[in-house]
Amino acid sequence: MPRLPYFSAATTHLRSLFCVQSRPILSTCSSPFSTLAVPTHDHIARLILDQKSPSQALQTFKWASELSNFTHSQSTYRALIHKLCTFRRFDTVQELLDEMPGSIGMPPDEDIFVTIVRGLGRARMIRDVIKVLDLVSKFDKTPSLKIFNSILDVLVKENIDLAREFYRKKMMATGVQGDDYTFGILMKGLCLTNRIGDGFKLLQVMKSRGLTPNTVIYNTLIHALCKNGKVGRARSLMNDMRQPNNVTFNILISAYCKEENLVQALVLLEKSFNMGFVPDVITVTKVLEILCNAGRVTEAVEILERVERKGGRVDVVAYNTLLKGYCRLGKVKVAHRMIKEMEHKGCLPNVDTYNSLISGFSESGMLDSALDMFNDMKTDGISWNFVTYDTLIKGLCSAGRMEDGFKILELMEESKGGSGGHISPYNSVLYGLYKESRLEEALEFLSKMDKLFPRAVDRSSRILGFCKEGCIENAKRIYDQMTGEGGSPSALVYDCLINGYCQEGCMREAIDLMNEMVGCGYYPVSSTFNALISGFCRQGKISSALKLKEDMVGRGCIPDVRTYSELVDAFCKKGDSQMALELLFQMVEKDIIPDYSTWNSLLLCLSQERAWLQNKNMSLVHNLSQRVTEV
Repeated sequence: MPRLPYFSAATTHLRSLFCVQSRPILSTCSSPFSTLAVPTHDHIARLILDQKSPSQALQTFKWASELSNFTHSQSTYRALIHKLCTFRRFDTVQELLDEMPGSIGMPPDEDIFVTIVRGLGRARMIRDVIKVLDLVSKFDKTPSLKIFNSILDVLVKENIDLAREFYRKKMMATGVQGDDYTFGILMKGLCLTNRIGDGFKLLQVMKSRGLTPNTVIYNTLIHALCKNGKVGRARSLMNDMRQPNNVTFNILISAYCKEENLVQALVLLEKSFNMGFVPDVITVTKVLEILCNAGRVTEAVEILERVERKGGRVDVVAYNTLLKGYCRLGKVKVAHRMIKEMEHKGCLPNVDTYNSLISGFSESGMLDSALDMFNDMKTDGISWNFVTYDTLIKGLCSAGRMEDGFKILELMEESKGGSGGHISPYNSVLYGLYKESRLEEALEFLSKMDKLFPRAVDRSSRILGFCKEGCIENAKRIYDQMTGEGGSPSALVYDCLINGYCQEGCMREAIDLMNEMVGCGYYPVSSTFNALISGFCRQGKISSALKLKEDMVGRGCIPDVRTYSELVDAFCKKGDSQMALELLFQMVEKDIIPDYSTWNSLLLCLSQERAWLQNKNMSLVHNLSQRVTEV
C-alpha cells in the first residue's frame, strides 16, 4: 500500500500504540456504555476530539473499538485523523488509512482526505498537500471536486501562483472544470494579492463557460476595488450583479464613508432600504459618524431610528456617535437626554458614553454638570478610566478651576492604573497654571513630575534654560528631538520658545510654534500674544501686529495695557498719531489705564506735528486725560 508523501513509516505498529493503557482516559464513560445502549458514532467522535493529546485520542479510539456491538465508521476515523493532524502525527495517519478497508470494509471517504489536506496546510507542508491527489488514486478512487477545492484553498492562502498552476495542470488538464466555490477561491487569492485585473479576467472566463458568477465572487472583487480606492469602479461592478446582497451594500457604503463621500453613501443606504436590506451595525455607525462630523446630527438620528424600525441592530457605539455629534454642536443637554432613550431601548451606556458627555459639558463650560456625570458613573457602577480623568482634568484646568483639577488628578494617581504613563493630565495642569500666570507654581509642579516622566521633565527644563540664556537654536533642537520621539511639549515650553524667537526677531518661527501650540489645545494668553505683537512692532510690521490683536480677541484673550502700549508706540514712531489716538480711545473705553510709556510716546508724537503746535489737539488730549483720571 503506497504511503502519504513525507509520511515516514511508523516505528511502532498502530496496535502497540493502542496498548499504551488498557482503560480509557474518560473512565467514567465506560460504565454506562458497557451496561446501557451502545454509543453513537457522533458521540465517540466528540470524545476523540475532546482529548488533549494524540496518545489519549488513540486510546479513546481503541477503547471504543473494544465495546461490544460497536464498529468504527468514517466519522470516528475522521475525528482521530483530525486530532493526529493537529499534532503533526502524519505517520500514524498513514497507518489508519491503510487499515480502514480491512477494518470498516471501505476506503477513506472524501471528507477524510479533506481533513488531511487542511492538516497539511496548517503545518505549511504545501508541496505535500498537492500529493494528496496521488494518495486518493492509490485507493482506486477519483479525487472529488471537494478534494480539489480544499487543496486549491490551501494553496491560495500560501501562494496564488502555485494555486493557479494547480488549477491549470491538475484540474483543467484532467477535465475538472470547477464550480462557484472553485472560482470563489481563485478570486479570493487574486484579490488578496491585489491582482484586480486578473480578477476581472476570471469573471470573463466564468461567463465564457456559461457560468454566472455568484454574489460571493462579485463581493470579493468589489471589496478589493474599494480597498484600493477604486470605489466608483466597484459601484459599476455592483450594477452587473443580478442580486446584490447585504454584504455588497456594507462594503460600498463603508468605502464611500471612508472617502467622506456622504452623498453616495446616503444614496446607497437608501437603495439598500428599498431593496429590503438593512446594513450591519458597523456600516450604520460609519454613516452616523460622517453625518455627525458634517454637523447633520438630526439626519443621523433619523437614520438610526429607521434602522431600528426595520429590525436592524444598533449598539452603544452607534448611540455614542450621536452623543458626540450633539456635543460638538454644543447641544450637550440634548446628548444627555439620550441616555434615558438608550436605557429605554435596552442599550446600556458605557464608559465612553459618560466620557463623551463629560467632554461635552467641559467644552461648553458646564463644569458642574461634568462633575455630576463623573459622580454618576460611580453610582451607576461604571468604573472611571484614564480618558475620564484626563478629560475632566483638562476641562477643569482650562477653565481655571485648578483646585478641582488637582483633586481629580489625585484620584487618578490613587487609582489602579494611575496615568498609565500618559503625560497629558499633567500638561493640562501646567496649562491651567500658565493661563493664570502662576508660573512659579507651574515650574514647581514641573519639577515634581520628574519621578513619573524624567525624560520629558529633563528636556522641558533644558528648553526653558536655553531660552532664558538666549540660546534659542539649542532650545529648538531639543524641542525637535522631543516631538520627533512622540513627546508632548507643555504650554510652558511653547511659551518660552515663542518668546525666545520673538526676542531674536524670528517671527515666522514664532508664529509656526503658536499654531502648533493651538493645535495641541493650548491657547496662548495675553503675555504670549504681547511678545508676538511686540516682535512685529519692532520690525515695523504694524499691520501684522494689528491682525494678531484681532486674532487674540477672537480667541477670547483680552488685550491688556502692554498690548495697546506696544501698538501705540509703533504708530507713534511711524508718525501716525490718528491711529495712536484711536487705540488710546479703545483703551479708555475698555477701562484700561494707559501707562507712562504710552502717554510719553503719544505726547512725543503729537508734539512733533504742526497741528499740535497750533494747540488744535490740546482739548482732545485734555479730555482724554480727564477720562483716564475718572477711570
